[in-house]
Amino acid sequence: MTVTSIVQGIWAFSAIGVIVLVLLHSPKGDGIGAIGGQAQLFSSTKSAENTLNRVTWALTVIFLSLTVVLSANWLPK
Repeated sequence: MTVTSIVQGIWAFSAIGVIVLVLLHSPKGDGIGAIGGQAQLFSSTKSAENTLNRVTWALTVIFLSLTVVLSANWLPK
């Protein structure tokens, strides 16, 4: 396995993660709170939305950073 293939795997995982997390966001603010079993994971709906937002932003930054690195061919082959 090369460094490029490992980075491509992380890049693909972050892309799928961003897609899933964006789909979990609700346009009316329900978001992940509308899913059953929310009380066991988070203390409140606001906490769930904050966590969802932070994870979405983190994966977005990872995805965009790796997109630049991979497209610029900065990694050894």
